Amino acid sequence: MAERGRGWARAVRGLLLDVSGVLYDSGAGGGVPIAGSVEAVRRIKASGLKLQLCTNETQATRESFVRKLRALGFDISVAQVTAPAPAACHLLRERGLRPHLLVHHDLVPEFAEIDKTNPNCVVLGDAAENFTYANLNEAFRLLIGMEKPVLISLGKGRYYKETDGLKLDVGAYMKALEYACDIQAEVVGKPAKRFFESALAELGVPAEQAIMIGDDIVSDVGGAQQCGMRALQVRTGKFRPSDENHPEVKPDAYVNNLAEAVDIILQEL
Repeated sequence: MAERGRGWARAVRGLLLDVSGVLYDSGAGGGVPIAGSVEAVRRIKASGLKLQLCTNETQATRESFVRKLRALGFDISVAQVTAPAPAACHLLRERGLRPHLLVHHDLVPEFAEIDKTNPNCVVLGDAAENFTYANLNEAFRLLIGMEKPVLISLGKGRYYKETDGLKLDVGAYMKALEYACDIQAEVVGKPAKRFFESALAELGVPAEQAIMIGDDIVSDVGGAQQCGMRALQVRTGKFRPSDENHPEVKPDAYVNNLAEAVDIILQEL
């Protein structure tokens, strides 16, 4: 059961949930739900608690991502998903930036309304098979040739879990371009504070009345806590036992899975 007592479960009005590794493990055929998670989401919604998915998913548009979740049995709408690509589009418009995209081909439609002629920045997402040497080198050459290089990364995760094992995430490629160009990327997505603040605004609940539940000790737990939220680490998805000895981030509690977290939270309502 969850450790460190149950004080963390009190005075909660809304939940932010990571998706991959908390609701389901991605993979061939759309992935598979984690045991108890479909029912847990149903119980959250039936309880009257507010719910928002806070994801660094960048392999699909929000619309196609939600279709996949609904096919797995999750009752979720597009408005209940906070994702990096729409936030990046807002930033690009705000600053007059024209991106060169190194993203998954299924994400490209999110940027349909953005001017991409004569790029003055690079946007990096979880491009999966598009992370070829040629594509990374093209992004490098564009950045190194800019007077003031701007690299925008849709998250900074190190790896994630699919049904056939762990996969390198966007953060590994972000670090390569940072090192090669001697620059620092701007992260749009978890663990960026601005991204969590957007998710809270969409949730409609102040930080002190919200709990984040995730499988990434740094991006989910650490990022949420920096915004004043409580945060739980699930022992599903990419969780590794070494996470429990992280030198900097200490979750408010560890839970075996989302279903266990929801059991405890609903008992305290």
